[in-house]
Amino acid sequence: MPFPRPHIAKQADASVPEIRPPRSKIIKTLIGTGAGNAVEWYDWAIYATFASFIASQLFSKQDPSSAFLATLAIFAVGFVARPLGGFIFGWIGDKVGRKASLTLCVGLASLGSLAIGLTPTYDSIGAGASLMLLIARLIQGLAHGGELPSAQTYLSEMAPASRRGYWASLIYASGTAGILFGTLLGAVLSSVMPESAMAAYGWRIPFLLGAVFGLVALVMRSRMEESELFKSEAAAHDAVVSGYPATARGGLFADLARHWRQALQVIGLTVGLTVAYYVWGVSTPAYAINVLKVDAAEALWAGVAANLVFIVALPLWGRLSDRIGRKPVLLISGIGSALLFFPATWFVRDSALQLGLAMSAMLVFIAGSASIMPAVYAELFPTAVRTIGVAIPYALCVAAFGGTAAYLQAGFGVWFGDAGPTAFALYTIALLLVGAATVLSLREGRGVDLSNR
Repeated sequence: MPFPRPHIAKQADASVPEIRPPRSKIIKTLIGTGAGNAVEWYDWAIYATFASFIASQLFSKQDPSSAFLATLAIFAVGFVARPLGGFIFGWIGDKVGRKASLTLCVGLASLGSLAIGLTPTYDSIGAGASLMLLIARLIQGLAHGGELPSAQTYLSEMAPASRRGYWASLIYASGTAGILFGTLLGAVLSSVMPESAMAAYGWRIPFLLGAVFGLVALVMRSRMEESELFKSEAAAHDAVVSGYPATARGGLFADLARHWRQALQVIGLTVGLTVAYYVWGVSTPAYAINVLKVDAAEALWAGVAANLVFIVALPLWGRLSDRIGRKPVLLISGIGSALLFFPATWFVRDSALQLGLAMSAMLVFIAGSASIMPAVYAELFPTAVRTIGVAIPYALCVAAFGGTAAYLQAGFGVWFGDAGPTAFALYTIALLLVGAATVLSLREGRGVDLSNR
């Protein structure tokens, strides 16, 4: 029986010139990955952006506060499907191919968006509207559970070792561009449409557009090339195991069990980042509108400005990590976010300007971790289990912590009154510090040759 290859990190040989892929291949890789990722994040995040409108149309109007919390609860329920999606599409990515997983994910996400856009109102079909919303979010949860690990793995494997951190920043940059477009669309619609029209049908427009964008991304991804690293690993694996009986070949769960330490590191690195990002990058404008009573259009414009700052910061952190290493950047980001969380929370009161400044400051620090985390995840695992090795612990973590972030942020305000923001800040800071402690357990991955993982 063959023994698994030792999991040893090897730096790329500086004396050997690094082979760069052709420019046409680079463009196809970046555009296909980025466009599909943007569509998925757009589909996922516009739910939070338009949560207040969804609550008024797909839930009972008798208790608006309960309807809004129920809407956010379904946002959290959508995360429940992500671990299953991570398992399914992670398996597809590692066994069939990264390209197949990416293509299927974006198609499924857009189907969920179409379903939300066409869901009848609560006044029309009663609780059936809420049920249809729940099913659509579960569909999107399956897709998003596979999208991030598949895209992160594919892009990291396609990137030159010396620029992996920089390339990895495309994941959150493109994803945030999708979120930004959704937020911008919400701001424009809220500015030009009467509130009654926005509540009646305007909120559906972004979801229907998401289905159209998904078709375009689906075509683009179908034309991408498969990762050479995956193809070579698959060929080598087939050659090794072909002479052994099936009972002697390692199974998927056996492979995952051998890398349980790396799985725990993925969870540790993700807990604080996912909560901080969903709070300051996605849900805070909705929180400001519903809890702090900030004007809806102004709050959404503040979110647009802050996310532009985030996009600009991402590649800068990625380049820095390729020069000084992943660990210093992760520590600066995690500790900086923890230190700034209280001041930023206290700063946000009843002004859209305060909201925009606080979001921008937090997102600059959050960008440090977000920009390079795809590369860090890829550098933890060998090629044979790289997608599913990240997908399952990542999806479980995001479901448990990221999926409940918006609900807890609003809920703490309802449950604890004036002390709600402080309690939620303490909760998030604790998770950020867990992430910083996990960084100390990592081996530096800058410049590591992924074929030797």
